[in-house]
Amino acid sequence: MLTLSRGQSLFDRIVVAIGENAQKSYLFPLQQRLHWLKEVFANETSIVIDSYEGLTAHYCRKIEAQYMIRGLRNASDFDYEKTISQINSIVVNDLETVFLISRPAYSHISSTIVREIIKGGGDVNAFVPPQIAVSL
Repeated sequence: MLTLSRGQSLFDRIVVAIGENAQKSYLFPLQQRLHWLKEVFANETSIVIDSYEGLTAHYCRKIEAQYMIRGLRNASDFDYEKTISQINSIVVNDLETVFLISRPAYSHISSTIVREIIKGGGDVNAFVPPQIAVSL
């Protein structure tokens, strides 16, 4: 969420899109995740919430996006995201990836850890926006 607010100073409009992958199993259904995002960003007129199937690069081409914003927590994230970025620029020519390095206070938070806390019935208030925490 903080990465998005930082991205707003760089771009006039940001599309937050949830990619659906039939090979993955999700903790929450797509409609719930879309609802949460729309709720969290309800007052942000420059942020659009959407979903898609298929390759992220193809979705970017479809909506005529020239840039993707990706948050990086550590060197492992960078290595993975660098490779994906290079492949995306081949799949869709002229698609650039903008990397924003996470603030130190948030670098330890990952979706995997938050998912495990939720599955274990733990308190996630420190890790998710209040609009989401109240419904878990």
